[in-house]
Amino acid sequence: MDRPTLDELLEAVGEFLEKELLPHVADPRLRFQTLVALNALGIARRELSLGEALAEEDRRELGTLLGREAPLGELLRTLAAKIREGQAPPGTFAFLKAHVARKLKVASPKYLERYP
Repeated sequence: MDRPTLDELLEAVGEFLEKELLPHVADPRLRFQTLVALNALGIARRELSLGEALAEEDRRELGTLLGREAPLGELLRTLAAKIREGQAPPGTFAFLKAHVARKLKVASPKYLERYP
């Protein structure tokens, strides 16, 4: 594997923004944009490390819930259609709660810590 890895590159950019740039940014607008960039880098790093495994968990659980195998996007569309038709299978709420938790592990894990 070539070095630096993608994760190492993202980490280096994040460290630069946080430790070298952010302390010297006085303009509130630029400071906010720098914080947004840091947050985006964190999301990208979590997506790289967790994304495939979490998507596979979703696909497997949803396939079990719906009783069939298919790509995740297709399964999600099927579940959405069943919900709209008032035909949500038993276990839908539990799946959706776990699905949202998996999404938050990538997008905002601190939110999960505050509201388990």
